[in-house]
Amino acid sequence: MDIKEVRSCFTSAIKDDEKGKKHKGLVIGEPNNKMAEGYLIKAKENIQLAEIYMKNGFEYMIPEAWFYTLYYCALAILLKFGISSRSQRCTAIFLKYAKERDLIDYDDELIDRITVHTKKGEKSDVDKREEARYGPQIKIEDVPKEYDSMNGVCKKAIEQCEEIVYSNQEFKIPKELV
Repeated sequence: MDIKEVRSCFTSAIKDDEKGKKHKGLVIGEPNNKMAEGYLIKAKENIQLAEIYMKNGFEYMIPEAWFYTLYYCALAILLKFGISSRSQRCTAIFLKYAKERDLIDYDDELIDRITVHTKKGEKSDVDKREEARYGPQIKIEDVPKEYDSMNGVCKKAIEQCEEIVYSNQEFKIPKELV
């Protein structure tokens, strides 16, 4: 992970704030265990929503529930560092950085699934969420096929996130970023 890319997520947020704009980046504050736990609760509730949607034939809502399960876990992890995010892209960038430097133990697959890909032809769960949410289809053929597997991915994310969130370990933002 290019450190310049990670730093830009912090500096762009500062610049936006100075201009009186809502930032689209990462902001450093204090670690917030209570908020991190709140995001974990939301992640777990999204798994329950996926089950409700599946039982009631609302397949087009399920990719969104899966994505937000993963994203809420990511936001919870950032809060352990004292970072708040208003950018899916920057959230994934910071997690990749933290993972590469062994600051967190979190599977690459879970980070890749929330990564926003910019090259044509590259797809992630972000794209699946957007296609399901904004597309006209109500029945999505792949959702029932992926249902058990994706629920397993989401549960793995929750388990790994819980290990981080409920850890007594202190998570510090490396000085090279600030």
